[in-house]
Amino acid sequence: DMAEPIQQLTRNNNPQGRQSIPFTLIQRKEKLGDLLYEKRQYGKAKWACIKMKEKQYEQSICLGFMKLMRYICEQNSSGLYLGITIPIVTIVHTNESQSEMTQSVTVAYYLPEVLQDEPPHPFDSDIIIEEWPSTIVYSR
Repeated sequence: DMAEPIQQLTRNNNPQGRQSIPFTLIQRKEKLGDLLYEKRQYGKAKWACIKMKEKQYEQSICLGFMKLMRYICEQNSSGLYLGITIPIVTIVHTNESQSEMTQSVTVAYYLPEVLQDEPPHPFDSDIIIEEWPSTIVYSR
C-alpha cells in the first residue's frame, strides 16, 4: 500500500521536494576523492521516532522506515502529506557495555520547519514525537 507514495517521492528524482535538515559540518572524511562520511551537528528539534526490534537489523530499519512513511503520507492528525526531510536517521543501539550492537534500532524523521511548533499526531501508537537536543550524526 506504500507503492504510490514512494512513486510520488521518487518520480523524476525531484530533489526540490525534499528538505535538507540544517546542520553544521564538523568533519568530512574522504578517501581518494570519494566521501566516506560526514560528522554533522543538528540543532535542537522535534523528530518522529519509532523503535524496532526484528530478528535482523535490516528488517528493523525497513519496517521502521515504512511505518514512518505512512505517518508522512497522511496517516497523521492533519491528514496531509508532511513532506520529506533528508536524511532519515537510524540509531543503532548497543548493549550496556557498548561492546555489541543489539537488534534494536530507532528510525527517526525530522519534522519540517513549518511543523516544529505543532507536529501532527501519528495514528500509529508506535511512533512518538520527541524533542532532541543538539545532536551529532554521522552521515554517508
